[in-house]
Amino acid sequence: MEFLLFAIIAYILGSIPSGLLVGKLVYNIDIREHGSGNLGGTNAFRVLGFKPGLFVTIADILKGSVAAALPLWLGTELNGIIIGIFAVIGHMYPVFARFKGGKAVATSGGIILGVNPLLFAIMLLTFFIALYLSKYVSLSSMVTGVVIVGVTIIQQEYLLTLVTGILTVFVIYRHRTNIVRIKNKEEPKITWM
Repeated sequence: MEFLLFAIIAYILGSIPSGLLVGKLVYNIDIREHGSGNLGGTNAFRVLGFKPGLFVTIADILKGSVAAALPLWLGTELNGIIIGIFAVIGHMYPVFARFKGGKAVATSGGIILGVNPLLFAIMLLTFFIALYLSKYVSLSSMVTGVVIVGVTIIQQEYLLTLVTGILTVFVIYRHRTNIVRIKNKEEPKITWM
């Protein structure tokens, strides 16, 4: 019963559509109707600009962090890493946005931040190196997931390996159209790095 309650709370947290709220409340723009049509931080950067994009990305990270930290904060013995997965599911399939959400990258990173800040730092470094080399946000996100799974294997953090493996599968699945565009050389590249 306790697990179910925390899973529901995490899912609801993850379902908060940060990009949609910022776009509609501050700019009177539904970001689902612009750019990639995605609710995540990358599309918020593209449609709304740097500051709102950064805000949306941080909010999406915090959804994962708070969900993962809740069991610890409330003194339960539940594993925050597992509970955090439900925030990612909420982010991808939000009940508040007709079950069409983001691609799981920032919220997945938030889980890692909530349970292992050093691993989160490695994740950020990997992402920006991959972004610098490829100029593709989508490819950098997928590469980062794979690298982090490898790091957790090296660290012998097997629960984290399982969870980061699941999250990486989510991220790659959610980027399947991006993979096609990369193959066809149609995926937009960043120009600021």
